[in-house]
Amino acid sequence: MIQKVVITGASGGLGTALTRHLQAQNITVIPWNRRDVSMDDEERMRAFLMETAPEVVFHLATVSQPTGRENEGWAVNVEWTGALARLTSEMGVRFVFTSSVMVFTDDAKGPFTPDTVPDARAGYGYEKWMGEERVLVYPNTVVARIGWQIGDAPGTNNMIDFFHTQAQRGPIGASTRWYPACSFSADTAAALFRLSQGAPGRYLLDSNEKWTFYEIATALNALHGNRWQITPNEAFVYDQRMIDPRAGMPSLKVRLPALQ
Repeated sequence: MIQKVVITGASGGLGTALTRHLQAQNITVIPWNRRDVSMDDEERMRAFLMETAPEVVFHLATVSQPTGRENEGWAVNVEWTGALARLTSEMGVRFVFTSSVMVFTDDAKGPFTPDTVPDARAGYGYEKWMGEERVLVYPNTVVARIGWQIGDAPGTNNMIDFFHTQAQRGPIGASTRWYPACSFSADTAAALFRLSQGAPGRYLLDSNEKWTFYEIATALNALHGNRWQITPNEAFVYDQRMIDPRAGMPSLKVRLPALQ
């Protein structure tokens, strides 16, 4: 039974949702504070993990607020990720790493499955892919590729925040030919917790069965009191969906009844 976990990126949108979900299970959540425990100090990281003694480390952190450090994305998404996976493996602690659908570029042909080979060769998507490769050599690791998260309010990097920001500039264009990988943060959090107790490996977390961005945006608009002006377009043509029944993600229509 899980009693205590450590979360990197705990203050982010998904980290907040995961913290809320875990605390509802009476699990102690310890946020990783990079100012106190530097990702460059492996001995301090080891000591922190030994002091806190978690059963699971959820590694959600990204470069949300760049510090200007050289190659910061690689340091956070690859080097730190690999070091955490190795340390947790040595201690017998389950390691859950959130990767991204961005391991596939806009030129890739979706929908994607766990067997689809990523094609990113630079930037964030490539770093996440290389992070996956670093951690999956250890037997106690879960990699969860996630899509665009749907929160419940603006203020974090999620779809609702996007609509809120775009609406201040005018109507929001939404493609009728883009099928985005996306899920509600609360559902992603529940899946991460469930996967932390299951078989290790790579999983794809996506709730979008068949809907376009325009259909999702319209349904979200209805849920939030039709506060935005959504206009259809064909500006982006892409099937980004991820298909993995093992992940057990609920359909978007569970939370968005307006979807057909």
